[in-house]
Amino acid sequence: MSPFGIQLTRGFLPEDLESEDREVFEYLSKIGALEKDDKGLYRLKSLYRVGRLYISNDGRGFVEAEDKVSKDLLIEPNNLKDAKDGDEVVVKRIIARRGRASAKVVAISKRAVVKIVAYTHKDESGKVEVLDIKTGMPIYAKMPGMDLKAFKIGTVLLVDAFTMEVKEIFGHLADARVDEKISLALFDREDDKFPQDCIEQALKIPSSVTPSEIEGRVDLRELPFCTIDPVSAKDFDDAIYFDIQSHTLYVAIADVSHYVPYFSPIDKEAKLRGFTTYLPHKAFPMLPRELSENICSLKPNVDRLAFVCKIKLKPNSTQVIKEEFFKAVIHSHRRFNYEQIDRVLSGDMSVLKDSDTKIMKWLLPLQKLSVKIRNERMKKGFDFRSDEVRLMIDDEHKLKETTIETGTPSHSLIEECMLLANKAAAKRFDGEGDAIFRIHEAPEESKIETLMEELATIGIFVQTKEDADVSDMIRAIQKEARLKELEEEVDTLIIKSLKRATYSSFNRGHFGLGFDKYSHFTSPIRRYSDLILHRLIEANLKDDKNKSEYLLRNIEPLSVRVSDLERKSAKAEWDFTERKFARWANEHIDEVFEAEIVEIDIEDTSKGAKAELICDMQGVVVNLKTYNAMLFETVKVKISKVDIAQAIIMAEQLK
Repeated sequence: MSPFGIQLTRGFLPEDLESEDREVFEYLSKIGALEKDDKGLYRLKSLYRVGRLYISNDGRGFVEAEDKVSKDLLIEPNNLKDAKDGDEVVVKRIIARRGRASAKVVAISKRAVVKIVAYTHKDESGKVEVLDIKTGMPIYAKMPGMDLKAFKIGTVLLVDAFTMEVKEIFGHLADARVDEKISLALFDREDDKFPQDCIEQALKIPSSVTPSEIEGRVDLRELPFCTIDPVSAKDFDDAIYFDIQSHTLYVAIADVSHYVPYFSPIDKEAKLRGFTTYLPHKAFPMLPRELSENICSLKPNVDRLAFVCKIKLKPNSTQVIKEEFFKAVIHSHRRFNYEQIDRVLSGDMSVLKDSDTKIMKWLLPLQKLSVKIRNERMKKGFDFRSDEVRLMIDDEHKLKETTIETGTPSHSLIEECMLLANKAAAKRFDGEGDAIFRIHEAPEESKIETLMEELATIGIFVQTKEDADVSDMIRAIQKEARLKELEEEVDTLIIKSLKRATYSSFNRGHFGLGFDKYSHFTSPIRRYSDLILHRLIEANLKDDKNKSEYLLRNIEPLSVRVSDLERKSAKAEWDFTERKFARWANEHIDEVFEAEIVEIDIEDTSKGAKAELICDMQGVVVNLKTYNAMLFETVKVKISKVDIAQAIIMAEQLK
């Protein structure tokens, strides 16, 4: 259910609504569909329901019940209004003595499709049509005063899904630069241009910390904090320092909430974007660069405002004995990248400056401690081997090369520090709708059964005790995979069987990490979820009941919103990668490659298989309509056809 749908069901104040929902709210108020409770909260009357609309082939629709007690509601074609399949709708039940429970649509609370990315195409018979890039199906699109047939074949268009009018011409499929616009638009991601009111607000913020801003904060500027990030990073969310004497870890996070007030233009835009979207050549930030890459970024050798998590551990132990949060001012002494720290950890000190001695005195012992912390965490959590493919794009926006990014000791060091801070933040709350949690539920039994069937095809059979849980079973699978030297391949299968991590106002634990409670505190520059949590903790520290009440009244729809935005951001990133792979493959049609079978639908083998090419361009996956091989076997394939628009690579397995 959408955030607005949740508000209609659970209750809300008019001022809590997003601007795009106000028109529907006013209409529902006008027709008497809403009631107000004794707390002043509006919600739908009992005769009304909000839910997802599904339309069958015969034209009739139904709205699923949210719970098992209620019945699905039938919607006859003449009662659909102008709602389309997949839309979230508000319906009014039709009272009848007999027959199936039915209703009529009174309003559309959220459209399933708002815009369509399409392109002009000529079929084999020479007919010119406009195809939806996502589905490959023809659509009727129009442009006042213009015949779309006059456009060059392959012209990419942005179409309003309701009026079917062309709103923008993106470019041409032959130009690789158009991929960026396609991927962002397909998943409703914003580009790097911010509204003027956001820019004006950002420019009014001082470019350096002022004395008045330091008042009331803990002054930690003398502590030798440092940051460790990718070499290409431009925004630095987090800095760390470890006090050896007191065995205390300081995790300092950019104090974004100080610079982004509630309901301000930047806050509204950040909530709309939700996340920074990272494409290989460019980042599309959640916050204006004037903030994300400047005053909010924990740059070296300048004062910066921070929200600090201070974690005291038991000496010579990984046990946490005290955690506290407070606002502070820090002065990072050094900006490192991962490669530099990895070289230091391997014994190469040539990357260090004379002034780094003070940092190394605590950083090297902290790294050794982080290894112990990780080993302890692995007793409940998991380490799934999943190497990430990094793309290099040339000036023409074509794929230049790929590299594999693997976890290194420096990555692990920072990860364990951030996990401790995120875990400490989650532990401040009960978990019953009083915060935003990062949850990862255990996999469904049916998914595990499918996984076991897939593993059986490659000779991995796992026997566990009768009282063994899912965690024990996965550990046993990983052990067998190590024996067969198939760790990475099997971990990929395991990951596919797991549920996706998401955000929730109710704690459900984190299966993958093995944590009872977990949240996201450490990246407020690039994740709105973290900014929400910062505000909650700050309201608690100040005992600000008004802000706490506002945040908690809206915490469930906010959790749904950021979960949805996270999915869209990830999908845009994946889609862009697939488009670059498709363009590369289009230049290698009829070429032969070795490939590893990486995916087979064991329930329906007619669906074909997927194979990853074994070549310099790592990560390219092709589709095999027919195949004669087992999972993870190596075969020879020939690239036969590429659909640039839909980013699909077809190949044939050679005999």
